[in-house]
Amino acid sequence: MRMLFLSIFFIVFISATMAGNTDSARLEQKAKKIHDQILTIDSHNDTPLWMVRPGFDWSERHDSKTERSRVDLVRMEEGGLDGAFFAVFVGQGPRTPEGNEAAKQKTLLVFDTLLNAIHRNVDKIGLALTPDDAYRIEKQGKRIAFIGIENGYPVGRDLGMIQLLYDKGARYITLVHTRNNDICDSSTDTLAYGGLSDFGNEVVEMMNRIGMMIDVSHASDSSFYDILRITRSPIIASHSCARALCDNPRNLNDDALRALAKNGGVIQMCILSDYVKTPAPNPDRDSARAAVRKKFRNFDDLADEEMKQARKEWYALEDQFPRELATVSDVVDHIDHIVKVAGIDYVGIGTDFDGGGGVTGCYDVSEMGNITLELVKRGYTKEEIRKIWSANLMRVMNENIKVAQQITQKR
Repeated sequence: MRMLFLSIFFIVFISATMAGNTDSARLEQKAKKIHDQILTIDSHNDTPLWMVRPGFDWSERHDSKTERSRVDLVRMEEGGLDGAFFAVFVGQGPRTPEGNEAAKQKTLLVFDTLLNAIHRNVDKIGLALTPDDAYRIEKQGKRIAFIGIENGYPVGRDLGMIQLLYDKGARYITLVHTRNNDICDSSTDTLAYGGLSDFGNEVVEMMNRIGMMIDVSHASDSSFYDILRITRSPIIASHSCARALCDNPRNLNDDALRALAKNGGVIQMCILSDYVKTPAPNPDRDSARAAVRKKFRNFDDLADEEMKQARKEWYALEDQFPRELATVSDVVDHIDHIVKVAGIDYVGIGTDFDGGGGVTGCYDVSEMGNITLELVKRGYTKEEIRKIWSANLMRVMNENIKVAQQITQKR
């Protein structure tokens, strides 16, 4: 009798295991099919900063663990990522004519380096200026490169710089970074204007007029609401999360999510671990990182050799104090929350790869399909996943173009 019971138990266990494996394989197959069929766009990575480093070849495969790089053309194809907004970033420096000019020249250098990288690989990737360009390039079997500007610092107080960046191909500006600039207050600095500056009002109006998307990631809450008060176009948060799930000033609270939806904008879910899940306390790590930041002036205005040494010491700390990263499941928890609060039409994905982004299960661009798999596991439909991966952002982009045309016609 005992042997009969054990035999029956074994058969039931094996059958259940096989059924579970079959269900898992079915979901993976379904997710892969959806991921391959829809347009997938990442609204923010900092990969251009790698392109200006001597010897970095964007067309070759790199290793995220040993080389730290998270994005290249080979891994974009492996991860089924059709395209991305490549951010031209410059850190905040002195708000002086000399500082603004230096920021402008650095921005133009990174911009031209990115454009040259695209042109050298024209058989693999194309520059997109509109959503229509993106769909056309995708049909050609190529990756898609949009361009964004992270930090309005290089604009200085020159509205003409916004037009110049637009003419070169940029389609959004993240108005501010970790410190206040001449445009508005940052979410991680003290209040200077209580939101937008007077010049910041002009920047918003200028961006509406030419069809440049306004990016509120890194902006303070007061800046966010000032922008919504003035803008005639829907805005984006190119790489932000839900503050209700991770209480970080970089994230948007529920009231802001609802206001963003009312504006018709979109929040692009960031996968930088510290914005996804509050990290466990690690005083030794925090102290060591603070010391490196102080030593290298918060990584602002560093000469090439200084930056090289700063990276070396920073990476050494990452190895000495490895972080427990958030997971793909944690990322989709944020998407679930944003959908619940704001709606399915107002959320997307902006990884912040090469700017700190990366979670367990999606550590670099080759693993992007795992986000789609988690969405499928939670019951999201193909149409909903298409909205999250690109349609919502493309809608906002098209609406910015439309508003700009309307403003031009009225003038």
